[in-house]
Amino acid sequence: MSELDAQIPTTFDPFAEANAEDSGAGSSKEYVHIRIQQRNGRKSLTTVQGLKKEFSYNKILKDLKKEFCCNGTVVQDPELGQVIQLQGDQRKNVSTFLVQAGIVKKEHIKIHGF
Repeated sequence: MSELDAQIPTTFDPFAEANAEDSGAGSSKEYVHIRIQQRNGRKSLTTVQGLKKEFSYNKILKDLKKEFCCNGTVVQDPELGQVIQLQGDQRKNVSTFLVQAGIVKKEHIKIHGF
């Protein structure tokens, strides 16, 4: 009976990694999170969160808007700090832009969304 108990696998929690990242403030700060938010119909917003404080968010936003021909803004969030919002689904474009500009390394970018 004890051999049978040893062979039963432990329960697997698929969200354990995400919960561990949320609990550790230092580990989640090093990642840049690029998310998409659905608005009404086919409209959507792309949000960029987690850039370092020494970067000028307004200059990055100006370059992103010019590069991708979309509108955007910088929003001040009480929990997350400054967040860049862009119109449309710009997740792949933003990630390649941040890597090519040398702002963030590729392994420090996390893309979320459907």
